[in-house]
Amino acid sequence: MTRDEAWALLTEYNKDHFHLQHAITVEAVMRWYANELGFADEADKWAIVGLLHDLDFEMYPEEHCIKEEQIMRDRGVPEDIIHATCSHGYGITVDIQPEHLMEKVLFAADELTGLIGACALVRPSKSVSDMELKSLKKKYKSPAFAAGCSREVIQRGADMLGWDLSELMDRTLQAMKATEAEIAEQVAAL
Repeated sequence: MTRDEAWALLTEYNKDHFHLQHAITVEAVMRWYANELGFADEADKWAIVGLLHDLDFEMYPEEHCIKEEQIMRDRGVPEDIIHATCSHGYGITVDIQPEHLMEKVLFAADELTGLIGACALVRPSKSVSDMELKSLKKKYKSPAFAAGCSREVIQRGADMLGWDLSELMDRTLQAMKATEAEIAEQVAAL
């Protein structure tokens, strides 16, 4: 599946700017992780999984990760991409367990990118570029801040990866810093 094919599928089911921005963010973070963790030859695939992971969320929030499996299968999307995208709903809406490192990274980083993005919005710079890990940790510990970002899911993701929470937070923050300009450029073009 090409990036253009994935984008066409995503935008067929998603029109909201927020959802498209989140998809672009997770796409960039997944590509960064692929390169960082020694999967550079699979970086495009990791990115496509990140781009498509919430394919059904805007139209079918109550059937998240269930409907996307059906949509993707009907469109002939490769089974490994279907499994990877759907597995980020493991224990929440589906019983598709993350197995591959890529799937575990998606599970762990998805919610965390939302939390980091929310942290950036309340900074004077509106950017992650000057965000420190200690600032992110402080916001993480405040359950009222970005309450829609599940701390339980983020912790489960870190556990799945065998990383402590600080390592997951630090790496994902690095990923968002490294890709912030690219993400901003794509979002501006929406």
